[in-house]
Amino acid sequence: MADSTNASTGSLRMVGRNPADRRKHPRFVLPAMYTNLSIRLLSDDRFSIDGNAYDISEGGVRFEADRGVEPGTGVALQITLPSMHSSDKGPGRAVFVFANIVWIEDEDEPGPVKMAAVFTRFARAGDRERLLAELAQVQYKLAA
Repeated sequence: MADSTNASTGSLRMVGRNPADRRKHPRFVLPAMYTNLSIRLLSDDRFSIDGNAYDISEGGVRFEADRGVEPGTGVALQITLPSMHSSDKGPGRAVFVFANIVWIEDEDEPGPVKMAAVFTRFARAGDRERLLAELAQVQYKLAA
């Protein structure tokens, strides 16, 4: 399945995409241990929850974190994709987004808590474009 970037909107689209998939944006698998994610509750003044992302799209992310955040909670996310660690991207090149937590797995299980968030808006100028460029340039696998 090939992907391409729509020049007029800058968004990724999938050629030959499964019509049964109702997601608006294709999801890409990330190397979990190398895709750092930090969470800041909107009521807080700093990022206080750390985690790792599993997959990402232009519209959201699935991840695990040290502790759970209740669905419906608005958060700010800092996502550092693996190739954004390289020195040619410059410092502070993480993607910042505002999002709402949409689901959480059972918090009673031992270990990190799995959650998903839908992006409501990108926090800084260039964050959306930086994410799309990363997804277009790096050979991430499509998520099921």
